[in-house]
Amino acid sequence: MHATYSSSRILQPVRPWFIRVSLMVALILDFLPTRAWPWVPDWVALVTVFWSIREPRRVGMGTGFILGLAMDVADSSLMGQHALAYVLVAYAATWLSRRILWFPLGQQAMHVLPLLLMVQFVQFAVHAMPGGHFPGVSYFVGPFVGALLWLPLTFILLLPQYQPVERDANRPI
Repeated sequence: MHATYSSSRILQPVRPWFIRVSLMVALILDFLPTRAWPWVPDWVALVTVFWSIREPRRVGMGTGFILGLAMDVADSSLMGQHALAYVLVAYAATWLSRRILWFPLGQQAMHVLPLLLMVQFVQFAVHAMPGGHFPGVSYFVGPFVGALLWLPLTFILLLPQYQPVERDANRPI
């Protein structure tokens, strides 16, 4: 019998160190020079949304704020630009988490898309207030790519939590 992904599988509790490692990997991916390419998603926003939906008691607005400040410093952008966007998206994802988890992954991606677009719009609005220029329509392509990556990202981030499909008589769980 082979393992298939199903949202009805019982998952083991997530380990806090795994959440931290996944957020750090997302931060490192956003630090790469590929961030300037229009089709590369905002990894920190995507992983923050994922954990805010899956583990709202462990990842929330505080995590978004800290990661946002790190991104502000890394991008040399207006201080608070990423922090505000990540705090708002963490709040919205936490608020919608129960609703989003009811849907299959494809429909979850459709709920995540507006959240990722919100991050881009907030960052654009904060950048435009002091007189920044419009970056072009390609600036808003990343959230669509992030929504397309929702399925593989969910599978990868939930992989350590899967219980074995085969039951062992010597194993209590």
